[in-house]
Amino acid sequence: MNTPKTLLLSLSIAAALAGCQKPAEAPAASTAAAETKTPAYTLDESKLPPVNRFLIGDLDTSKNACTDFGGYVNGKWLAANAIPADRTSWGAFEMLDERSTAAQRQLAEQAAAMKDATGVEKIVGDLYATGMDAAKINAQGITPIKGHLDAIAALADKEAIAEYLRTSAAKGENNLFGFGPNADFNDSTVNIAYATQGGLGLPDKGYYEDADKADKLAAYQAHVAKVLELSGIAAADAVKQAADVVAFEKRLAKVSKSSEQMSRDVKIFYNPVSPADADKLAPNFPWTKFFESQGVATPKMFSLAMPEFHAEVSKMLADVPAAQWQSYLRFHTVDGASPYLSDAFVQENYNFYNKTLRGQKELKERGKRVLDVIENQAGEALGQMYVKVAFTPESKARMEALVKNLSEALKARIENLAWMSPETKKKAMEKWASFTPKIGYPDKWRDWAGLATSRDSYIGNVLAANEFNYKWNLGKIGKPVDKTEWGMSPQTVNAYYNPQQNEIVFPAAILQPPFFDPNATDEVNYGGIGAVIGHEMTHGYDDQGSRFGPTGNFEDWWTPADAKGFSGLTDKLVAQFNGYKAAKGAMVNGKLTLGENIADLGGLATAYDAMKKATAGTPDPKTDGMTRDQRFFANWATVWRRNFSPEELKVRLTTDSHAPANFRAIGAPSNMPAFAQAFGCKVGDPMVRDGDKQVVIW
Repeated sequence: MNTPKTLLLSLSIAAALAGCQKPAEAPAASTAAAETKTPAYTLDESKLPPVNRFLIGDLDTSKNACTDFGGYVNGKWLAANAIPADRTSWGAFEMLDERSTAAQRQLAEQAAAMKDATGVEKIVGDLYATGMDAAKINAQGITPIKGHLDAIAALADKEAIAEYLRTSAAKGENNLFGFGPNADFNDSTVNIAYATQGGLGLPDKGYYEDADKADKLAAYQAHVAKVLELSGIAAADAVKQAADVVAFEKRLAKVSKSSEQMSRDVKIFYNPVSPADADKLAPNFPWTKFFESQGVATPKMFSLAMPEFHAEVSKMLADVPAAQWQSYLRFHTVDGASPYLSDAFVQENYNFYNKTLRGQKELKERGKRVLDVIENQAGEALGQMYVKVAFTPESKARMEALVKNLSEALKARIENLAWMSPETKKKAMEKWASFTPKIGYPDKWRDWAGLATSRDSYIGNVLAANEFNYKWNLGKIGKPVDKTEWGMSPQTVNAYYNPQQNEIVFPAAILQPPFFDPNATDEVNYGGIGAVIGHEMTHGYDDQGSRFGPTGNFEDWWTPADAKGFSGLTDKLVAQFNGYKAAKGAMVNGKLTLGENIADLGGLATAYDAMKKATAGTPDPKTDGMTRDQRFFANWATVWRRNFSPEELKVRLTTDSHAPANFRAIGAPSNMPAFAQAFGCKVGDPMVRDGDKQVVIW
């Protein structure tokens, strides 16, 4: 959570558009020598946790599927599977993540034990070995970042502060704002520079402004004071400085966009300006000088997203006292480094961000924490090892067939839309024809040449990788977009849609039950990974993905009448989810979650069509007494079985573009007549939305 702040902007924008569960930076690749040699590592699958698949015994037959479908499929499982103490949620995704983590641990341990390792094995081995050396980390204490703190302590005026912001950013340690490459909205074949908001220690601007979050803000201020005290500030002074830090962030929050705004209006990321005009907006932080300091050729144009934020930063350089800037920068420097420092820093970091903010009862053990860091800093490097032992060609081939079938089903749905005009439908079909699927792992691995890691210092390796990744990203600015790149590592349990490349991506680790099982019957796979495939395809036509055309450019390809009709349909879906009550009276935000809800609805309907076509002419096996259609919908619900801590749920209701899992299990099926037919539901049952309440979009 609190890693050194480097920004892979393309994923930030992709997350805002597609709402990935947990976007992760894509690193890794090997040298040619490492690519060709036989791997010296193995995977003992007997040591991996079991997968979580739909079982007939999980059904709670005391419940009526038409009244409480989530309880019918998942109630018994949720009651029997408490959240582990080192997590804040537990369900199908988390169980596969534990399985992936266990596989990664075996590989990392083997890499750490290799003598004279090179390429990806050396990077993974060095990060793991130094991260596991608790004695050395504790002995080093705060010493590894003392130079950073000394530099901050010497800042005396706005010019010195601005220079420090530039030099620290050049190392990939920018706490204040996001900066990196992303495809140009008007020409998706070329990367340009984007600058976005940042600088807040809490998940959303609402934490600084909303009365119902005042307790978290107070806890955060106490955390700031504790971190400053751990860094060497006297306790009384730390309390005063913490108040200054929170006041500083409150000012930033006033000019920041909310999670809802960023997820539901992608256009706010694109504000093309010349560097000269950006200098006028932010005279105390000239952007021409910033580009020069980052080693990036000053462009004719870049996107200064959220310009009011950057204008405020410039004002703060002029009117905020240097001492307050020092407190802010010192806190965020230490806080960002805390997970890689001695135990006292790690514990305090956990106490606030995991325990207080999200309800996690125990700190993750060291091995899991180190693997999380490897995922963030060198995920694709470890992924290159992972796919050699954990992903079969047979799985990839079957996935390719499923993608093809889902694509054909989506095409038929678009062609048969009654509410869309022929003019808009023509463009929609052009977009359909240009979808690019990516399955399992990249065809071309990233090159890590130039990243120097060692067995000397854990945080030294982390900061080296962080700076390497930042500079690697900056090297893309002004260059053609590399369409072979992935935005997730192969070992990530997730999938995503990138609207600017019009691609759907399915990492290897998600291709396991309950999502995908090579040995399962068709209806189970179509209700699992089939619906996920349909979900990612439908993101191309959700309320934000639909703003990008077939080539990935930001364009208006809708007729006015179709755009108005689409908005009317999506408004009904907003209303549906606004009506779902989460814990303690908190309601789901139907607008924040709209894109994901559109994708669920279209994805499940498309997967159902594809399943019916794939099984046409074959007898219904009625496995375990359930019909094929019933098992299709039951596996969909199985995917969304998930317990949340109350604190985690509260954070997600504010920041997550996905509705809580229990509502995803029932939201889409309740709009589908096929569900009602499968379970014999009648008008008036809670799982039957009919008339004006029924939502049908794609």
